[in-house]
Amino acid sequence: MSISDRHKDLVYTIKELCRVCYTCVRECPAKAIKINNGQAEVLSNRCIGCGNCIKVCSQDAKVFQQSRIEVRDLLKSAHRVVAIIAPSFPASFPDIVDYKYFVGMVRSLGFDHVCEVAFGADLVALRYKQYLEEKSAVGFISSDCPAIVDYIRYYHPQLVDNLVPVVSPMVAMAKVVKELYGSDVKVVFVGPCIAKKNESFEVDEVITFRELHIMFDTDGITAESVMPSDFDPPKAGRGAIFPITRGLIQTVNISDDIFEGNVIVADGRVDFQQAIKEFESGNIKNVNLELLCCEGCIMGPGMPPGGSPFERRTHISSYVRNKLANEADMAQWNSNIETFSALDLSITFTAFDQRTIPPQNDEVEKVLASMGKFTTRDHLNCGACGYDTCLEHAVAIVEGLAEVEMCLPYSIEELHSTIKNLAVSNEKLATMQQALKQNEKLAHMGQLSAGIAHELNNPLGVLIMYSNILLDECSTDDPNRQDLELIATQAERCKKIVGGLLNFARKNQVRFDEVDLEKLVDDSLNSVVIPASIAARVVNKAENSKALLDYDQMMQVLTNLNKNAIEAMPQGGTLEIVIEDTPEVVIFRIKDSGMGIERENVEKLFTPFFTTKALGKGTGLGLATSYGIVKMHKGKIEVKSNADKEKGPTGTTFSVILPRKP
Repeated sequence: MSISDRHKDLVYTIKELCRVCYTCVRECPAKAIKINNGQAEVLSNRCIGCGNCIKVCSQDAKVFQQSRIEVRDLLKSAHRVVAIIAPSFPASFPDIVDYKYFVGMVRSLGFDHVCEVAFGADLVALRYKQYLEEKSAVGFISSDCPAIVDYIRYYHPQLVDNLVPVVSPMVAMAKVVKELYGSDVKVVFVGPCIAKKNESFEVDEVITFRELHIMFDTDGITAESVMPSDFDPPKAGRGAIFPITRGLIQTVNISDDIFEGNVIVADGRVDFQQAIKEFESGNIKNVNLELLCCEGCIMGPGMPPGGSPFERRTHISSYVRNKLANEADMAQWNSNIETFSALDLSITFTAFDQRTIPPQNDEVEKVLASMGKFTTRDHLNCGACGYDTCLEHAVAIVEGLAEVEMCLPYSIEELHSTIKNLAVSNEKLATMQQALKQNEKLAHMGQLSAGIAHELNNPLGVLIMYSNILLDECSTDDPNRQDLELIATQAERCKKIVGGLLNFARKNQVRFDEVDLEKLVDDSLNSVVIPASIAARVVNKAENSKALLDYDQMMQVLTNLNKNAIEAMPQGGTLEIVIEDTPEVVIFRIKDSGMGIERENVEKLFTPFFTTKALGKGTGLGLATSYGIVKMHKGKIEVKSNADKEKGPTGTTFSVILPRKP
């Protein structure tokens, strides 16, 4: 016979429970897990049914196909149904001291016969020994584990001919049952393995011990509620130790002694893969391999979770020891072996290559570069992504099985970069929010100022005109002349204040012209008196020192800012004007090392008549006017200041940012 090609989607993911941990990727020997938007998807065509992903998923997001309903339907049908029980059952039901109560519980579900697969294991072990002795050869791989068989068929197809052409104990026992009870009986295998569900058409249904526990609980079947019963013949011999590591070679006393034997035993995800690789490469020669995907069948995914391999091994050993000591009828066993010696237990394995074509090196290098891995020193090989090396991860990305975000170091770097960018964005947002608040406040102030200035201009003009007429008519020795001069002077002062209000509201026009930025800054410095205690310098970082600005108005802005900076350094310091630019804007940064501005005053700086200077030292219109001019240029003014020496050097920086073109 040939191996079955029937196929079920054995394992699938409950997406609502799947978390971004990649444990299933790490534990899958076939790498049959595809990550899509952080969710793990099992690729059924690559899956070997080992169930490692089920065992390691802490969130129970990986589940296998259940067959309880199908088995119930068989039991309700007119067919005779035989349960064949895997020899690992004592490890799955350790609380049942006498195995006969377990058999009674299985019968209570409605099975017509209950047989033990361990007899099939006896037959298979003898065929193994006979085959190896007849061939007098080495270089064979055990074929009793369906997950191992599929792994070789899928990913090492060139080794298919090395598989021992003997069926598994399950299939052997199914053949025995049909020989005994007729070919029309239905066979249900009960065991610890989910890969068995896809192994052969010889078995009608497969349920795991997990499923059997649920069926017992659903029907309320306990050891106390049933009559004890023994397995139906044929009874097993040493085949009951088949489910533990080295079970096969111990069944027929094949030596695996390091000096005398030619059998290498390997179990578990890592060891069996390594053994196959070394066997294929020729590193290990003149040997046969006994391989199990799990750490013995007692640790299969169909076993109840949480058991220890050593404890389970003890239960199996105890069961076999008691069975052989108290119930063994070697004469009957030998007779049964003889009866079924002619049974056809041969099988032909065919390759089903699932290997992918390796991607081009440049594609892999491009993916590695996208994760910040430009040299081999950047390859941390931490395994957090589920792949052993960064190179394997990159190959999986190219093949569409993985995502860049699975790389933990890359994701951490991206997170740090995002946090940093977010902090910068938050700072900019806070600055913009503050500017918007200031703009709104100043817009209202501008409207009010324009209205006041307009109403005051007419009476002030009359006052100035008539005070000057009276002065012209008044002689120099007239005692009223001094009073008239005071009236005329204060009226002029009022006119300047009103002019400042109008400038703040900016009702006048901007006359754009091409301006040399460095000359503008130099002229603004020359228009103020700089004490000897203050060092002033201009730093031109602009690539293009030309821009379209209103020279006179920007001269007024820079002069105001320079004057304020000088007055903020009564004990001396440094005044630095930095010119910067981009293709779109020009920037003037006026930096002083003065006393700084208190935080609570920064928001008020551009409010008309607000000043931090001593009484009589300023009108509070300089910055308000500068703000109005910058606003008319469609620009903005930003302020950064520190007045707390404990937080660092004190000082203030005004940044005037203007469009290069109107």
